[in-house]
Amino acid sequence: MATVLVTDDAAFMRMQLKDILTKQGHEVVGEASNGQEAIDMYSELQPELVTMDITMPEVDGVAAVKEIKKINPDATVIMCSAMGQQGMVIEAIQAGAKDFIVKPFTSERIEEALAKAL
Repeated sequence: MATVLVTDDAAFMRMQLKDILTKQGHEVVGEASNGQEAIDMYSELQPELVTMDITMPEVDGVAAVKEIKKINPDATVIMCSAMGQQGMVIEAIQAGAKDFIVKPFTSERIEEALAKAL
């Protein structure tokens, strides 16, 4: 099981993801509400996996992935996107994200993405 940093500007989404991940046996070591927080917390916590929302204030998910990859080229990031954000998802994958899950989340899809990424 993995240590996970959950990143989303919506507290409800963070709570939902944290709930699913915890039930799957993962340990949520931090929660970030924007890309800059995610970058800072990644440096500090060094989680095995980061879930990253795409659209956030200050620093968006794609920029945050690029910065996290500078800190650790082997970082494992899974993007979380709403429908219709395919362009940004592709950009995030090119920046180094391993996979993406589309909101609303299902427990099965999260489990599948984590299994594939880790």
